Amino acid sequence: MTSEVRVHESASVVDTTDMAGAVDAADVVGPAEVRGAADVVGPAEMTGVAGMMRAADVTGGLGLRSETAERLQAVGLDEAAVVRAVRAALDEDFRYGPDVTSAATVAGRTVTAEVVAREPGVLAGVPVALAVLDLIVGYLGGNDAGDDDRNRATGSRVVATMLVVDGERIGLGEAVLRVSGPATAVLGAERTMLNFLTHLSGIATATRAWADAIAGTEAVVRDTRKTTPGLRALEKYAVRCGGGRNHRMGLGDAALIKDNHVAAAGGVTEAVTAVRSAAARATGGRSAGGGLVVEVECDSLAQVREALAAGARFMLLDNMDTDSLRAAVAVARAYDDVWLEASGGLRLSNAREVAETGVDYLSVGALTHSSRALDLGLDFAAEG
Repeated sequence: MTSEVRVHESASVVDTTDMAGAVDAADVVGPAEVRGAADVVGPAEMTGVAGMMRAADVTGGLGLRSETAERLQAVGLDEAAVVRAVRAALDEDFRYGPDVTSAATVAGRTVTAEVVAREPGVLAGVPVALAVLDLIVGYLGGNDAGDDDRNRATGSRVVATMLVVDGERIGLGEAVLRVSGPATAVLGAERTMLNFLTHLSGIATATRAWADAIAGTEAVVRDTRKTTPGLRALEKYAVRCGGGRNHRMGLGDAALIKDNHVAAAGGVTEAVTAVRSAAARATGGRSAGGGLVVEVECDSLAQVREALAAGARFMLLDNMDTDSLRAAVAVARAYDDVWLEASGGLRLSNAREVAETGVDYLSVGALTHSSRALDLGLDFAAEG
């Protein structure tokens, strides 16, 4: 199958040796911030041939080429964590043996193929796809894989050309990634590569819809910890690609006092005091929780007032209607540096109305637990 190649207007190639636009886990990033404003370069600025990901030095112990590792680092992803996720996925495909179908039909052939959008959306996960292409070599057998380290590191590797960078909108029929190499390697990597790309692009696309819905307000959409086990960092990265911001990554980087904590502690004030005391003990008394973000879930104005009086400056406003949200904003703005997050009952159709109440964040768990995969496919463009 041959597909038309339409290179994205602003994403010819990215120079991985000069990636200054690293993404911090807590930052709000749109497409320009995902790639770094100075990181998108044209072919004339590239070193090498058209910016292709050539077989290069493999990073120690991980099996990634240096270009792939640099690209992962540049967008704030931990290489070791990505390798674990990719290997777990490839292990599932190769648990029962090699790809007998491809070995019987395409062994010895070289192909060029393109990942093509079957529908419009926002792209996310290309650096992860590159990791899949790097690691597939270790799962191949026979002549295509080679019998020594030299062949495994060069001759059987897949060359990838990025046509679009993460965070960019893509159109129907647009090619986002071109891969060339042994057909057994390309087909062996296909499903794992597409699983990551479609899942993460689906999250980025959904997030962009929410970000667009509240554009022009002061509010930002945030995710939650309702993530797929083992894929939290990747899914939260996809949220950033879509223009959202990450809530806490785990249980220890911020405190969220929820209704069960309040009930167990005996009240909002008691819970806030207990958390701050625990933080002080954890830091050897150097801080009374001052370095720890303490967010309190409130479902009434009375709880908002109590939390503020207890010293909390971050409130999660749970299942409040817009009138109650406005009232909570009015109460909170009498204090300095207070942040408010609306949560519960949020829909894309009422997102702007909620954002216009004056809250700082909209908490949307569905971004990571319910987003539909974006339809992307791999089409053969040429065969050698």
